[in-house]
Amino acid sequence: MANNEDLFKSIISHAKEYGYIFPSSEIYDGLSAVYDYGQYGVELKNNIKQYWWKAMVQYHENIVGIDSAIFMHPTIWKASGHVDAFNDPLIDNKDSKKRYRADVLIEDHIQKIEDKINKEVEKAKKRFENFDEALFRQTNPRVVENQKKIDEITAKYAELMQNNDLVGLKQLILDLEIACPISGTRNWTDVRQFNLMFSTQMGSVADGADTIYLRPETAQGIFVNFLNVQKTGRMKLPFGIAQIGKAFRNEIVARQFIFRMREFEQMEMQFFVRPGEELKWFEYWKAERIKWHQSLGIPAENYRFHDHEKLAHYANAATDIEFKFPFGFKELEGIHSRTNYDLSRHEEFSGKKLRYFDPETNESYVPYVVETSIGVDRMFLAVFSHAYHEEKMEDGSVRVVLRLPAMLAPVKAAVLPLVKKDGMPEKAREIMDILKREYLCQYDEKDAIGRRYRRQDAIGTPFCITVDNQTLEDNTVTIRERDTMQQYRVNVDELLNTLRGKLAGM
Repeated sequence: MANNEDLFKSIISHAKEYGYIFPSSEIYDGLSAVYDYGQYGVELKNNIKQYWWKAMVQYHENIVGIDSAIFMHPTIWKASGHVDAFNDPLIDNKDSKKRYRADVLIEDHIQKIEDKINKEVEKAKKRFENFDEALFRQTNPRVVENQKKIDEITAKYAELMQNNDLVGLKQLILDLEIACPISGTRNWTDVRQFNLMFSTQMGSVADGADTIYLRPETAQGIFVNFLNVQKTGRMKLPFGIAQIGKAFRNEIVARQFIFRMREFEQMEMQFFVRPGEELKWFEYWKAERIKWHQSLGIPAENYRFHDHEKLAHYANAATDIEFKFPFGFKELEGIHSRTNYDLSRHEEFSGKKLRYFDPETNESYVPYVVETSIGVDRMFLAVFSHAYHEEKMEDGSVRVVLRLPAMLAPVKAAVLPLVKKDGMPEKAREIMDILKREYLCQYDEKDAIGRRYRRQDAIGTPFCITVDNQTLEDNTVTIRERDTMQQYRVNVDELLNTLRGKLAGM
């Protein structure tokens, strides 16, 4: 690919062409920052959710799951701080009439400087053998100067965000000479806050309806059900409550495909602990979550931790697991020590006690919470973008292949009769009937076998099973592996066991 921007465009195009993601309401010219998952996309998305659920709930005896409602009592969002503080700092360019998030403009500027550093590093890697990257970053004058700029801007930016200094944010944008990408001018309005929650009405008569909100996060549904789960499940601290569900944010500047959308899905777990033990568990879940990501087989250098300099009002520690997307390292998952803020606020606003009686200490207290929160859609994009490869073949053609982790691949195997005659389709259907009871498989008899292989490569199918003349003679089939394109024969009677072993080991 020419560059990362071209690569990202190819990924977006591939996602649509092969039934993974479609623009929502496309026949009506679409709806900005809203997408539909196609026939393969929904399978990959469900597999990601199942893989997370198993890791968080099935493999932990002290974590259970719930599914709370999207509509919640409006006072919940007052208690959580969302009504008063769930805002983005927005700024308009007077010439282009386009609106931007002030924080994103600054972060993009920092990313551009970081890109310059990375280019210097990549050039040096090609010039020198036994390249010491750490030493190069410490001694190269241009790299050192640019890193100093990043550190100074980041420190100032964090201070302004911490103090909610909107005047200072605008001044920083002016000082950095950040221009509008469309007009090219620096003719900016003042920065102002915009609340991100969608509001609607509940009631049979509009005039008498109550204003409620589409939830901007799934966490509060867990907090307000804390006692219900603890008592009915006889849970003892420490324990967790997990949830997968939709959330909604009125993003003014939604961008980067499914990375930032107005309707999205979250996988969250709130882990309730004794006061004073939250930082120990914060470190535990940092280690556990990065281990889960790396279990997918994606190289470790594609992940990094980014500790928050500006902490949310409810947190005493926070970090992001960032992933190297085609557009750079961006947040994939957040791990936060939320203290006892949420439960205490709901106690205050509801007038109900949300406390845990600890039989070991013989006291009641509001538990502290450690949160892990990951966007399903962002995880989808991370897996999909890393899996996308274009390979030049010996004959000059290009093979596009999705090297999806086998446990997440929508279709596990494709059953392909070599030709549509001589009893091969019938035998292939028999095999399909055996395999589909355990795995999502696909039958395909259209086009030449080579074109069918390429089609399965493009949708990420790990194995193709070909029925040919020899199958009718000795009951063996050819298995072709997606990643290596290696082929070998297996007896039909052993086929299911062979797939089980292969899929378990990939």
